[in-house]
Formats: sequence, structure tokens, C-alpha cells
Amino acid sequence: MADPVFDRPLYEKYDVPGPRYTSYPTAPHFHEEFDAGQYMAVARASNDDPVPRPLSLYVHIPFCHSLCYYCACNKIITRHPEKAEVYLHYLERELALQSHLFDRDRPLRQLHLGGGTPTFMDDRQLWRLMQAIARNFTLPPPDQREYSIEIDPRAVGPDTISLLGDLGFNRMSLGVQDFDADVQKAVNRVQSREQVYAVIEQGRRAGMDSLSLDLIYGLPYQTIASFDATLDEVLAIRPQRLSVYNYAHLPERVKAQRMIDAETLPSPEEKLGMIEHTVRKLTDAGYVTIGLDHFALPDSDLARAMADNTLQRNFQGYSTHSECDLIPVGMTAIGMIGHHYSQNHSDLRSYYAALDAGELPVARGCSLDFDDRLRRTVIERIMCRTWLEFRDIERLFGVRFDDYFEPELAALAPLEADGLLRVENDGIRVQPTGRLLLRNIAMVFDRYLREQPVQVRYSRTV
Repeated sequence: MADPVFDRPLYEKYDVPGPRYTSYPTAPHFHEEFDAGQYMAVARASNDDPVPRPLSLYVHIPFCHSLCYYCACNKIITRHPEKAEVYLHYLERELALQSHLFDRDRPLRQLHLGGGTPTFMDDRQLWRLMQAIARNFTLPPPDQREYSIEIDPRAVGPDTISLLGDLGFNRMSLGVQDFDADVQKAVNRVQSREQVYAVIEQGRRAGMDSLSLDLIYGLPYQTIASFDATLDEVLAIRPQRLSVYNYAHLPERVKAQRMIDAETLPSPEEKLGMIEHTVRKLTDAGYVTIGLDHFALPDSDLARAMADNTLQRNFQGYSTHSECDLIPVGMTAIGMIGHHYSQNHSDLRSYYAALDAGELPVARGCSLDFDDRLRRTVIERIMCRTWLEFRDIERLFGVRFDDYFEPELAALAPLEADGLLRVENDGIRVQPTGRLLLRNIAMVFDRYLREQPVQVRYSRTV
């Protein structure tokens, strides 16, 4: 697959607000008519599929010790460790309720602890959480698992990483964002190189054979030169995966971002220079470009998933194990069972109240109709494969692509004229110039954007 080709005038032209397509329909279009009762019926029915799908579990731990000013995640800032003990008690309740919905012959192939800061929990609490998971679900042999956890290098004890290895975690993701001291101070995430390197070394000794690092470009005081220095340090570490995200400054929506002085942010032109330099540097160093914001070594599971067409895009970004049903656990967690999405309550009080009533804390969701499923497949192929075969879609859904998507194919003509893609007799192929504009291409097939019953403020596509 060809690496991206940069055309700055085009990127300026297509720099518009748009969804990131971690789902379709996107989360703003979930609704409260999809409740706990519907979720339970959907989950139970999934056991009767001709070939029941293995399971993936996402556990959201929302607590953080301090506020990172750039962060738009759902989190709770607190210095009270006892909150984790209460929360763990409710996670155990929810895990038990969820386990009654799924047959025990469906193995838990994938597990992800996200946040917030999962290691806000102490070692004893992490051990207890894993015991609850093992008690309620069937854990396959170690070589059939992908068990990952997000790590804040500032929030680990001396034995935490070793314990996580003993508990079966084989992948960890670290939020680095930037190694530059001025940038770290400006976003209130000061962490030394020594802290980061120590956690990585501990993880490798503990058997975590897959390391992912998160970087963000577009933060205060960043320049191409300063970000290049961060990339040099990252390449010396040589993680299996890298996520390089575009910082979206939305202070009217994300209160924490009001702490960032907009005058210190790099210009759009400087941001384009950063990502252009980043892509070239990482590909020159042997990394494969995955979708629009991920990079992976050629022998990594993420690169293999892209090569064998099993790559998926979900609420954690690009991921493997597209064959799994995703179970959500914890406040604000989002899951996907077959053709149905669900999301838990996003405030702690409502989350606890539902579990106190003996109910799953499902706040909203949606069931995909035929058109949703068809468009979801088209959008995911664009976002994950960067090509789309008409015959494949026609075989799966029994439609004639040219007829069903006649307006969309017409709407693609200007993008094709600009060199973003090529519409051929047998399909659509994203061109190198369009590799960083996958969201713009996918938006053409988004029916909800056209109808727009929900007014949503999206981040910009570039």
C-alpha cells in the first residue's frame, strides 16, 4: 500500500469538521429507546448465532489524579483513592450481570482496560478486578489472548507492571504525547523520560510483547523541530504500534481546554508540516501507515490485520479481532453486539443507581437497520482497507452498488478530480493523496450527515 502523498492546498480545502468513524452510526445518533432490556435481549440472542462470536471486553476506569488540559475523554479528577474501591465494587456487580447473558463456551479473546487512568487502581484492586473477570468469563489459553491496558507512567507502583504481566496482560499503551518539557508543562502532563523508559523496560521484562505509544501533534509550543526530537526518542524505543493524533482544540465543548492559551498553538500550516514530517520519518524507519492516524511495524498484529483484511475501527481506534462481540463495562463504556451498539451512563450517580437497582447501566444505543449495516461496511472498508470492491458489497447485501449509491458516486466526482480516490469499474481505491483524508471520503456515504437530525460539533478532518 502506497504511503500518503501530501498536497497542502488540498488539505486546506478539505479541512472541515467531520466524524472520526469509530462507529457508524456515530455515538451522537444513539438514543434512549435502546435500553437495558433491549441490550439483554440482543446479548442473549447472540448465543444462538450459527457460529457464536468470541468476546471482547472493554472496562472503563474513569479516575485520574490530575487534569491533562488537552483531554476530551470522560474522566473524573480526584485525589481520593477510596473512590476506586467503591467503583470496583460496582464493576464486580456489572461483570456478574453481563456474564449471565453470554454462554461460557464463548472465550474472552480480547480485553482492554481504558480510562481515565486504569492504574488509578492500586495493585490489590487490579488483581481483584482480574479475578472478577476470570470468574465471570472464560479465559482462553495465553497464546489466544490480546489483553491490553492503558498506562500513565506517573501512576504506577514499583510492582504494578510485573503484576499486570502475571495477570495475563500482554500489551500496554502509554500516553507519551510529547517529550518536550515546555509542551508538557503547557498541557499539565509533566512526566520525565526516565519514568517512561522505566515503565517500558518493566513491561518488556514482564512479557508485554506489544507496546503502543500515543503522541499528539498540534499542542502548545510544538514545532516541527521539537516534535522531530520526540520522534527520535520514540524511534529509539521502537514500539510495535504508534498512534499520532491531531489535537482538536474545542474549548467551548471541552472545559479543560480553556486552560490552554490558543495563542501558543501551532498554526494549521505548522500542523500540516508536523504530520507530513511524521509520516515520512516513520515510514522511512520501517513503519506501516495504518488508516489515518496509526503506524505499526510490519510484523505487528495490527499490520497483519490490515494485510489480511481483519482490521477494524472501534472506540479505541484501529484494532484487531473484528470477529468479536464487544461488551462494555464501566461508566460511559460503549459496546457492540452484532448489529447493535450500546453505551453506559456517562455520570457516576446514574451508573451506580442502575446497578443498585439490579439493572445493567445501559443509557442508550441503537439497532442498525439494513441501510446502517450497508453503510457501516462501506465506511469501514474505506477507513480500514482504503479500497472497496463493489462486487463484495453486492454479494454481502444483495444490492447493485451503482444503483444504491448513485448520489454518493456522483458526490465522489469532485474528490476524484482532486486526486483523493479513483472510481474504477470494480470499486473505489483511495489514492496516496487521499490517505490522510479518509474521513472526508467516508463522509460522502454518511446518511446521517445529510439528514443531520442531531446538531453535532465534530473535530476538523485535518
